[in-house]
Amino acid sequence: MLVFGLAAGLWGLGAALRTPQQARLLMIGLLWVGVVSMHILLPAGHPLRNATGGSAAFWVYFAIFVALAFSYGKGVHFLKEKADRRNTPEQKGPFSEAELDRYARHIMLREIGGPGQKALKDAKVLVVGAGGLGSPALLYLGAAGVGTLSVIDDDLVDNSNLQRQVIHRDKDIGRPKVQSAYDALCAQNPNIDVRSYTRRLTAEIAEELFAEYDLVLDGSDNFETRYLGNAAAVATETPLVSGALSQWEGQLSLFDPANGGPCYACVFPEPPAEGLAPTCAEAGVFSPLAGIVGCMMAAEAIKYLAEAGETLQGQLLIYDALYGESRRMKISKRADCPVCGVVDDVKSA
Repeated sequence: MLVFGLAAGLWGLGAALRTPQQARLLMIGLLWVGVVSMHILLPAGHPLRNATGGSAAFWVYFAIFVALAFSYGKGVHFLKEKADRRNTPEQKGPFSEAELDRYARHIMLREIGGPGQKALKDAKVLVVGAGGLGSPALLYLGAAGVGTLSVIDDDLVDNSNLQRQVIHRDKDIGRPKVQSAYDALCAQNPNIDVRSYTRRLTAEIAEELFAEYDLVLDGSDNFETRYLGNAAAVATETPLVSGALSQWEGQLSLFDPANGGPCYACVFPEPPAEGLAPTCAEAGVFSPLAGIVGCMMAAEAIKYLAEAGETLQGQLLIYDALYGESRRMKISKRADCPVCGVVDDVKSA
């Protein structure tokens, strides 16, 4: 009883200190070694030997019994896994039965079909920002089956975000936005690979990060990040879906200068003067507008990846939620653009 009491104490102390299970088992094993050694080294009739069973034979037999029980448990677990593997049908083709059922409404669309859905599964998409625009875009890209979906953001969830940033919940207040988004996406679709970067997009990492992805969505809320993301997208020839919000109005476009379209800097060569473009915190924003524009961004991404329909390359879509109006503006590549124009000159040289 003394030895069993010590073992239970070691296990309980380890659990309280959150010590790994293997470390706790090691401590109990060392206790067993100590007890057996004591029975071997101490003379017969010694008080410590009498207090721990009187003989080492009991502890040797006990260890053999534990080893046999452990081996039996492992064997049963192995046989059960083997049987489960035999009873699980092998996946034929790029999709499992569950995925085919999940994406059936997409596959039925002539413009997407099986090849388009396979393109989505093979795609790698990065979303900059898990805020008002990034939230709905991430949810719909995840639901649509984009195979690798990543998000980068250094902000924490705030109570004021929950009015429009639908990927987060009240319980997430104070958590990093990318962790909250990661949990939501994994819960929504276990068939996709979700990656999160809890950091700000900087010039030191932007190009290397963008080069890993087939498409980038920019849902950032400041001009510094937008211009930085545009420069990285141009340098790595990565298509960029960019969106923005202001009170009741939103805008978006697909910028792909590598395929003849303009870049963000072609249309907006420099940020507006201070005070002309207030932030959502300063001017407010209509809650559903973030969802509308964020979903439009996801739609542009899916169309581009699945090669369905016509994208917004060369067009700027402006949506006015207050009056329910949409309008398109033609935008063109500028030969003197300081971002994509310089790249073209270097390539032609």
